[in-house]
Amino acid sequence: MFRITLFISLFSLLIIIKATAQNEVVPIPTPAQLAWQEAELTAIFHYDLHVFDGVKYNQKQNRITPVPDYDIFNPKQLDTDQWIKSVKEMGVKIAILTATHETGFALYQSDVNPYSLKAVKWREGQGDIVKDFVESCRKYGIKPGIYIGIRWNSFYGIYDFKVAGDDEFAQNRQDHYNRMCEGMVDELTSNYGELAIVWFDGGAHGPKQGGPDVQGIVEKNQPNAIFYHNLDRSDIRWGGSESGTVPYPCWGTYHTASWFANRGDSIDFKPIKYGDPNGNYYMPAMSDAPLRGYNGRHEWFWEPNDEEHIYPLKELMNMYYNSVGHNSTLILGITPDPDGLVPEPDRKRMKEFGDKIATTFSDPIAEYTGGDENGEIDLNPGRYVNMVVLEEGISLGERVRDFSLMAEMDGKWELLYEGTSIGHKHIVRLDRKKVSAVKLKIEESIGPPQIKSMKVYDVVNRDN
Repeated sequence: MFRITLFISLFSLLIIIKATAQNEVVPIPTPAQLAWQEAELTAIFHYDLHVFDGVKYNQKQNRITPVPDYDIFNPKQLDTDQWIKSVKEMGVKIAILTATHETGFALYQSDVNPYSLKAVKWREGQGDIVKDFVESCRKYGIKPGIYIGIRWNSFYGIYDFKVAGDDEFAQNRQDHYNRMCEGMVDELTSNYGELAIVWFDGGAHGPKQGGPDVQGIVEKNQPNAIFYHNLDRSDIRWGGSESGTVPYPCWGTYHTASWFANRGDSIDFKPIKYGDPNGNYYMPAMSDAPLRGYNGRHEWFWEPNDEEHIYPLKELMNMYYNSVGHNSTLILGITPDPDGLVPEPDRKRMKEFGDKIATTFSDPIAEYTGGDENGEIDLNPGRYVNMVVLEEGISLGERVRDFSLMAEMDGKWELLYEGTSIGHKHIVRLDRKKVSAVKLKIEESIGPPQIKSMKVYDVVNRDN
């Protein structure tokens, strides 16, 4: 009897160990990270003093040269409703505003930073674009986010987080700047309601590096927001370029808690581009690009006579396939003009992009609704197929490590495609073939695979 009892106990223990191994082996996204990936499309609005100077943006010079006259800031027709409606037509779910950028000028009513909208003649010093922006986002069902630039500040003479020099004067200035930054972050994260993301441009060095403690303030005031980013914490990671694309595979996990100090070789940034399937931290990649980035240009801010560099629709769809379709969120940079409006050519292209995405993916031939086993779609007697869209149930983490797509043609099963990462979404573009069935085979998975869906399409003008 003792032996039987011992055998049963050991067997039960093995079952528990196996169940634990199957269900607790991969990092799990937070609700904010899950919402970030489910958004798929995000817009970021860049607005600053040099939009109004009538010359081309020069990042190198703008980081070290104060703007001579901040009263050039005068968007007489400012309409943040128009901004948000324009990106909503594209299909974005999250929109981000640069509350401060490299000039140091703050687009809101700051009590700690005198270099803000309180200082200008526009709206008699009472304007608050952050407030307008957040209210417009909520009015049209878009989640708002705020981008805060503290790494560079040409007005205060800050370069790469630091005041020049190492004497007492420099230290006093550094301490003042750090306290001001903490005050701005507290204002921006406590005065405008819940935010989807708080983004620190170029990172945010903390007290260990001689900088302000912004992480603690964000975690206190916005516990449910994406924190992006410093040397200790990154809830998402940069995808390694500003092309709006990431390579395949692009895993949603990473090997350290922050990519910022562990991004890899500065030439190709391979670790952050591909992620780490065995990483202990959930940290999905973003793919960012300015809408006005075509044919040799790369403009995050509005510039005169630059409409010809708006990306064509074909290029935007290529971005979508190689960002959202590679398990990444696509962020497009939008450039309001000196009047305070998104230019009509930009708005028109965004609507075309949104319409193209909707028409491309709104009508699959058939769909497998998912589960923890291989899926098969019957298309008998036969349909033409040129695209398959796969999704994992990533609320339980990325589990699939290797898979194949098979197609039944003329009574025989043939290999269509082999892949590794699925994640939130993987879009597989195929040569157009007539098939009677499509099968997803999970070749390797850590724990039971959680397939959310498999959809098959025959899309006319898919790549145009």
